[in-house]
Amino acid sequence: MNINPIRNDDDLQQAFQRLEAVFQAEEGTPDADLRDVLVALIEAYENRHYPIGPADPVEAIKFRMDQQGLAPRDLEPFIGPSGRVSEILNRKRPLTLRMIRRLHDGLRIPYESLLAEPG
Repeated sequence: MNINPIRNDDDLQQAFQRLEAVFQAEEGTPDADLRDVLVALIEAYENRHYPIGPADPVEAIKFRMDQQGLAPRDLEPFIGPSGRVSEILNRKRPLTLRMIRRLHDGLRIPYESLLAEPG
């Protein structure tokens, strides 16, 4: 197995091509080992060169609402009256620390997303 570091986007494309050839390899085979190593190298390169930051707070809330089939009125225990929920979802009012805590505890939205800079 000949493995090279990924130093640039051309190396990345070559790694993807090699990965595509062994992606469905049977576990316990040398090709499966190559697949696992290539995945680790690709992830490390992409995390270093193309990092993805935390989600925008409002987008994180909307995503969780979609996941759980929630309506804006379902956010009232975490944010407050319907008018305040509307202001938050329409980006007219920032989240308070108390809202952030309640959204994290009640809906399990990561703090990193709730505390991120709005987009």
